[in-house]
Amino acid sequence: MSAIDWLLDSDPAVRWQAMRDLGDASSAEIAAERARVPHEGLGAAILAHQDSDGAWRRAKGPAWLPTLFTLQLLRATGVDPADAAIESAIVRLETNLRWDNQTGPWELRAVKSGAPYFEGEEEPCINGGVLALGAYFGRPSERLARRLVSEQLGDGGWNCDAPKSARSSFHTTICVLEGLLEHERTAGSVPEITAARRRGETYLLDRHLFRRHSTGEVANAEFLELAFPPRYHYDVLRGLDYFRSTDVDDARLDDAIRFIESRRQTDGRWCLDRAYDEALAFSVGESVGEPSRWNTLRALRVLRRYRTR
Repeated sequence: MSAIDWLLDSDPAVRWQAMRDLGDASSAEIAAERARVPHEGLGAAILAHQDSDGAWRRAKGPAWLPTLFTLQLLRATGVDPADAAIESAIVRLETNLRWDNQTGPWELRAVKSGAPYFEGEEEPCINGGVLALGAYFGRPSERLARRLVSEQLGDGGWNCDAPKSARSSFHTTICVLEGLLEHERTAGSVPEITAARRRGETYLLDRHLFRRHSTGEVANAEFLELAFPPRYHYDVLRGLDYFRSTDVDDARLDDAIRFIESRRQTDGRWCLDRAYDEALAFSVGESVGEPSRWNTLRALRVLRRYRTR
C-alpha cells in the first residue's frame, strides 16, 4: 500500500486532508469527508470528552492545559468550525469559563470578572495558541493580536520568559506565528500585524528552521524529533508545515526540507518520534517509534509544496 493510500485508509481527520492536499478528489468529495470529522474517530472522541462547562480535563491538574491543547488538536483535524456540534462546543466553553488569576496561577474558572477565553491570559506561547483557536473557530481577537505584536523582541521572535530574556524562543515564536497567520486569514491583513509576522518568519528563516544563528549548529536536538501532537513544542516539521501555508518560498528552507526527506522510511512513511500528549484525556491513536499518519500527511504536503522549487 502506498503512503497516500495508507492515509486515505484512516480516520476522517487525516483522510479528508490527504484528499485535499495530496489527491485529486472533487471538492464535493472532500467536503463530504470533512463533514464526517466531528462525528467519527478522533474528532468525535474530542467532543465526547468535553465537560458540561465547556472545558476538557484530566483527573489531576489545571483545566486550562488540557482545554488549550485539546482544542489545538481539534483545529489540527481541520474540522469545519461551522458544524453545529463544533459551534455548540465553542459556545459552551466561552459562555461558562474565563481566564482568572485572582486566587493563584491562571486558570479557567466560572467567574464573571475574568478575561473571556479567546482574549487569552499573559504568556505569548499560550496566547499564540488561543489567538489561532479564536480565529479558526470564528472568534478573532484584534486586541490579543496587537498585544502579541507589542511583545515581539528585537531579534524578531517571542519568548515567554521576556522581559527577563531578550532572546527569542523557537517554541514561543512558532506558537505566535501560527496565531497571527490564522488571525489574518479570518480578520484580514493589518499592516502592523503582517509586518510583525514577517519579522517572526525571518527569525526562523535566518536559523534555517533549526540552527543556531551564531554557529549554525543544531539549536536543540528535540527540534529534529518529529512530534504529534506538538503541544507548545517546536520541531522542524511543525515549522515547515507553517511555512507551507504561507506564500514564503525561500532557499533558507532547504536544510529543513532535506532533513525531512532523509527521515522518510523505505515504505514512504514517516515515524512518530515524540508525542506531547500528556495533557490529553484520550489517545490520538499513534505510538512513538511507529509509522505516523499525522507526520506522513504533513511531510508529504510540505514536500509537494516545496519539491518543485
